[in-house]
Parts: sequence; structure tokens; C-alpha cells
Amino acid sequence: MADCQNQQKMLKPKTFDEENLEDELPISVPRSTFQAGVIIFMVAVLCFVNSYDGEFVFDDTEAIENNKDLLPSTPISNLLENDFWGRKLSNLSHKSYRPITVLTFRWNYWAAGGLYPKGFHIVNILLHGFVCVLLMPAYKVVLSINAMHSSPKSSLLCSLLFAVHPVHTESVAGVVGRADLLCALFFILSFLMYVKGITRESAFCPSNCSYLWIIISMSFCACATFSKEQGITVIGICSAYDILAVCKYNSYKMSRSYNYSITVHQKYKNKIALEDNWKMALIKRQLLLTVSAVFLLVVRWRVMGSAPPIFQIHDNPHSFVNGTIFRAINYNYLYAINSWILLSAHWLCFDWSMGCIPTITSVTDPRILVVCIFWIVLLLIARRCLCLKSNRSLILAVLLIAVPFLPASNILFRVGFVVAERVLYIPSAGFCILIVLGLKALCKINKFKHIAFAGFVLLLLVFFLRSIQRSSEWRRGISLFKSGEKVCPLNAKVHYNIGKLSADSGNTTLAQLHYRLAIKLNPMYDQAMNNLANILKDNNLTEEAEQLLDKAVSISSDFAAAWMNRGIVKAALKKFTEAEFSYKRGIHYRKNYPDCYYNLGNLYLDMGRSQDALEAWHNATVLKPTHWNSWNNAIILLDNLNQHEKAASLALVALRILPNNSALKFSLANVYGKQEKYNESEKLFHEALRGDPQNANIYLNLGVLYHRWGRYSDALLYYKQSFQLNPQNSITQENMKLLQSKLKSKN
Repeated sequence: MADCQNQQKMLKPKTFDEENLEDELPISVPRSTFQAGVIIFMVAVLCFVNSYDGEFVFDDTEAIENNKDLLPSTPISNLLENDFWGRKLSNLSHKSYRPITVLTFRWNYWAAGGLYPKGFHIVNILLHGFVCVLLMPAYKVVLSINAMHSSPKSSLLCSLLFAVHPVHTESVAGVVGRADLLCALFFILSFLMYVKGITRESAFCPSNCSYLWIIISMSFCACATFSKEQGITVIGICSAYDILAVCKYNSYKMSRSYNYSITVHQKYKNKIALEDNWKMALIKRQLLLTVSAVFLLVVRWRVMGSAPPIFQIHDNPHSFVNGTIFRAINYNYLYAINSWILLSAHWLCFDWSMGCIPTITSVTDPRILVVCIFWIVLLLIARRCLCLKSNRSLILAVLLIAVPFLPASNILFRVGFVVAERVLYIPSAGFCILIVLGLKALCKINKFKHIAFAGFVLLLLVFFLRSIQRSSEWRRGISLFKSGEKVCPLNAKVHYNIGKLSADSGNTTLAQLHYRLAIKLNPMYDQAMNNLANILKDNNLTEEAEQLLDKAVSISSDFAAAWMNRGIVKAALKKFTEAEFSYKRGIHYRKNYPDCYYNLGNLYLDMGRSQDALEAWHNATVLKPTHWNSWNNAIILLDNLNQHEKAASLALVALRILPNNSALKFSLANVYGKQEKYNESEKLFHEALRGDPQNANIYLNLGVLYHRWGRYSDALLYYKQSFQLNPQNSITQENMKLLQSKLKSKN
């Protein structure tokens, strides 16, 4: 060991490869790493802090609000069985398997005692701050590859640029972006642990390598992978760093046929034996990385059911373009768009699908020039990587962009999106290195130094302000979707989401306008057809609603909600046979569909098939015990069939599940009234009134009870209260007249 240590000190003289451009940067850094970290953390938080009180928007609805895996009542083991959206992993799911991310959502729910978005947003903002701070030592590692010195100025500038980049808004301000934040956090930790492990080994003392740190690194890699799928790509970065930094690979000399490893060791004794040890250590580490990657891939593949997810053409139309050449052109055009998003702080959109970026299907399409320019830039960067002597940082920066982006590239498998800003969270770390390397190169020229640095500061300021403005847009759904309309006016999903929010807020006129525009832009948009049909149905435009729903189920034969809504419309048009078929198709495609059973029961009631109606409502309550409409309809039907005992028994069962439901108490009170159980009926009517004090029917039926009971003054009082709430009810008026006549005759 002593000989090895002595040999370590016999380093070759400093060459151009170790040229230090740090001093050329006109900036001073904080005295301590802690101070630098505080500055970076504060800047990162300030960019996005105004999103702390935002709503759950866009994908948050499915991943958070509708995700039962967040509920304390759901077994925690379900996180290992379900996808990111809380659905069983199957051929119908997107197979996004992120149990660690969902576990943090569950912790948020537990800590806040419910679905309060503020806590979710605050955690995201803090996570972004921690990621930015952790990136500083990672940047120091990457930027110090070319020399023995550190790069505190460059790493600080890279971290600041990463902290303020507007492309991160979706990952920070959108709660589902936590998958990217956690993935990046574990990604960086994995890389730093790997560096710590292998840098204990010099090129001449391979026995010093700490495999414990490498194992810890791979553990963090697993955490990154199960936070989001692209986390596994850190293995590629670790492998590249090993070859570039520890093994001193130099593409400039390799391209000129130098045997660089022999050059490094030629001054030392036993160079062949030492070189063999060095190579063997490298092989061992690369094997360990390969085994880890294969293990994680196998686990992930088994979790997916040994089959990739299935996506539709509207999810990613560019991957369905006919012809390999045109498909490749479209993919490269998307890569150019992603590159432009990293460069441009203005062109950001929450969703890039459904017409936002039309496909390229002709050689005369002028966008092919964009692809050519993109490849020219790539070739220039590749040439610089191969020919520049001081090239290791540049190569690793390019790899840090390309390798984490690989799962989203459509090369390995088809993805379910066109462009997604969230997937650029980790690749943007490499982009920041490229910008700072360019800044250092410009600062080397004295007359450009201050101009270049002023330009960089201006870039930071522009990105900072844009991040604040963009995170404000993410606070509310309507502002987010309106911003998307400005960037991608041809995006059908943008108009669909505006229509959905407008309908939820009661503005059905605006909702119809945007739904129709969404269908015009995408004539196969079945979800927009379904939602528009619902509005038309509520406005008694049943024939147009019927046409839309017929088309929706012809486009997506497994669209269960559209089948159910089609059944409702067919039933309204008295097409009972078609309605029954529609309901049964909806149940076929979604086994656990209580609403469909409920509507099927209503159909059977209209058809006079009382027993079938009761059975359908029973199925609805089995699937969803809190489905009070089904309980209530069954109680009323049994009561109308004079099966009062069964009706009362069923109502008592329902009230054990829903003890505060006024409608159930009202129905049971009516049953007791017919059984002349006046005291029990009176008590339930009053309980129902406490829960629903503005319900005119409760006052009316309570008046009827008192009328039967012979308590005429009480009956008249409640008739009058019912009349005040609903003067148009003829039954109330008739009952009042009858009672008043009876009272007059008595007098």
C-alpha cells in the first residue's frame, strides 16, 4: 500500500487538459459551502413559492383526489400492487409504477388529515430546493473532471440556473411532478455515492475501491426508479463518469490512436500488472452496474405484467405515423421541440398532445428544416466532444441530457405523450452545464468577458421572473388551461379541459363552445363527445346527445361511462331495449360500476320490471355501500309495492351505513307513517328536517302524518311551511284546502 501511495503523488505535469477557466469568471463565491447552499435553496424556493396555495389541477385530480391509495383505510400493501393512479396494474393501465411517490402523497394526506392541497404544494417546493442544493456538489464533480482543481464558481452558476429554469414549473407547481422531484433527489444521491465509492480508488490502487458505497448508490438508484421510471438511467451516468473521470478516457487522444492508459502508466514499474489491475477493477464495477440495471429492469418488467403499456393514437400520434423514415423524422422533430423548450422560457404548455404538434407526413413539410438544423447542432457538439482536448465535462453534460431523456424518446418503447415538460427535469441539469461551459469559453476572451457574464445574469433574471409568472398560472385550473390555449390553440385537450372546468362552474354555454371546438380539432375525441352529450341531455337536446354517444362508443368500444350515458339518453327517448343493452355493455367493460347498476334499476322501474330493478339497485349497494340513491329507490319501490316490512328493514340497514342521510330518514318516516307508527315516523321526519331544512316535501309529508294522526293544527302549520318553500305544489294546496274545510266544518 505504501508503494501505491507514493506512486499516486508522482502525477504528470499540468497540461492543457487541466486548464483552469474558473478564474476567468467575474464572480466571487460564498466563503462556505453552507452559505452557497442557503443562497441556492432560497432562490429555488422563491421562484415557485407563490404556488403554495394552488389547487389540485390537471393530472392531480386522478393521481391525488381520486386515488384511493392515499386513504388511511386502504392497505399500504396496495401501493405495491397498483399503478401511480391507484388502479390495478393491467393492460388497461399506463403501468406507471411509482410506489415511493404515492407513499409520500399518503404521508401528506395523513399529516394534514385530508386532501388539503397546500401541504402537497409546500412539500414539492421544498423538494425542489433540496434538489438544487444537492446538485452543487454533483456539478463540482462533473466540472472538475478535466483538472485536479475544483469548480466552485461554475457549480454555483449551474445550480442557480437549474434553480430558476421555468421548465421545472410543471414538476414543482403540479403535485404529480413530485415523481420527478423525488426521482431527481435519489438520482443525484446515487451519483454522489458512486463517485464517493470509486474515487477512493486511484488508477494504481484498485484495491481501495469501496464497494459498500457503490451498493448504497444502487440502493438510491432503486429508490429513484420506483419514484419515477427514468431513475434507472443514473446507472448510465455512473458508468460514463467511471470511464471518463476515474479511468481518464480521452476521446481526443483515442481518436488519434493513442494508447492513453499506457501513456499514463509508462513511467512506473510493473506497468503491465498495474494496468491489468486497473482494467479488472473497471470491469468489476461495470459488471456490478450492469447486474443492478438488469435486476431493476426485470423487476419493473414483471410488475408491468411482462408487457408494455398500450397507448392510443391520440396519446402519441407521432408514434403511429406510417413508415419508419417518417416516424424517425417525427421523433427527431419532437427532440428539437424539447431542446427549444429548454432554451425558450416562453413556449410552455401543460399538455402537448391532440394537435398541439401536428405530425410530419410529407417531405415538403418545412418543419423538416428544423430537424436538419437540430442534427447540425448535434454534429457540431459531437465534433467538439471528440476533438476538444478538455472534453470530459462536455461529454458528461451531453450524456446527462441524453441518457435520462432516453425513456421518453420513443426509441426503446412507445410512450403515452408527445412532449412532457416534467421529463426534462433531470436532463435540464446537463443543459445548465452546457450553458456555463459556453459562458466560461466566452469569458476566456477578455473583451467578451463582462458582456457574456451580464448576458448570463440577464438570463437568470428572465428565467426567475418567468418561473414566478408560470407557477402563478399553475395555481388554478382555468388560468393553466387558458395559458395552454395561447401556446397551443390547436390542442383539443386544452379546449376539453376548459370546457370541463366551465361545466363544473355552471357555465354550460362556454363549456359547449369548447367541447365542440375540441371535437372539431379531434373528430375522434370520445371523452369530449361524452361530456358534451351530458350537457345536451340535461338541456333536453336528447337526439343530438344520442348521436354523439353513438359515435363515442363506436370510437372506443370499451368506454364504460359513454355506454352508461348512452343508456340514459336511450331511456329518455323510450328506446328501452337499446338502453338496457348500453347499460350492460358499460357493466361489462367496468365490473365495479355502481352508477351503471343504479341507472339500469331505474330503467327496469320504467319498464315495470320491479324485481329486476331491486336486483340492480342491490348490486349497486354491494359495490358501493354508500350509494344512497340505490338504497332510497329500493325502499321507495318496496313501499309502493306495499311491502312495508321489507322497506323498513332495508331502510334500517341503509341507515346503519349512512346514519346522517336525510333522504333515507325521510323514506323510512313515510314507511312508518303508513304502518301507523306515528311516533317513530314523527321523530325521523324531524331528523330529516334538521339535515335538510329547505326541503318542501319533508314539511308536506310531515303535515300528512299529522293530518292522519288527527293533529290538525300541526298539520296545517307544516302545510303552510311547505307552501312557502314551494308555492307551485298542487298537492300541498289541495291538502291545505281539505284540512281547512274539515276545521271549518268542525267549528
